Amino acid sequence: MTRFLLALVLTATLAGCGFHLRNKLMLPADTAAVKVVSTAPYSELAKLLRRGLQSSGAQIAEADSSEPAAQLQVLSERWGDLPIAIDAQGRAQEYSLRYAVIFIFRREDGSELVPQQVIELSRDYVSPPTDATGTTTEREILADELRREMSASIMRRIDSVVRAEMEHGRIPAKAGTAVPATPEVPAVTPAEPPATKPQGH
Repeated sequence: MTRFLLALVLTATLAGCGFHLRNKLMLPADTAAVKVVSTAPYSELAKLLRRGLQSSGAQIAEADSSEPAAQLQVLSERWGDLPIAIDAQGRAQEYSLRYAVIFIFRREDGSELVPQQVIELSRDYVSPPTDATGTTTEREILADELRREMSASIMRRIDSVVRAEMEHGRIPAKAGTAVPATPEVPAVTPAEPPATKPQGH
């Protein structure tokens, strides 16, 4: 019960104050809208990504829209429970919950803006063999936490890639957004040689 309450408090804290971009998401100037596409029709991660994109300044395209749009594609979501501790009877009593997602971000013309990437997250939890109900509840809470963290991690990855491309001048920034510029090194003016006095004859 104590672990359950601690996990619940942690989840509420993360939902209230964490996992948000500090600034608006940076996207190329020609990005009209973004469509989130997932291999899982009712993916909770896809819903979180839509909300995150919208709250960070991106325009979201409807799933059935035929208008050109950039696409954030969630290609794969995988979960796994890895036993990391056993009791005296050889029964697993602690697990590591693993969550891995493969995604790619494409421009409106289908070209890759953010190449296919994998993000993996994990959380450990205790699973007493005699308390299956409590274990299920704690695992569900951790799974929700991992989805929120995964959504934020994907957003940060997109933002960092786009900003790097803009800083190198490979893609234009949106109007009204500023990309930190590389500080200019002041030009050094060569010093003039000291004047020499004419020598008398």
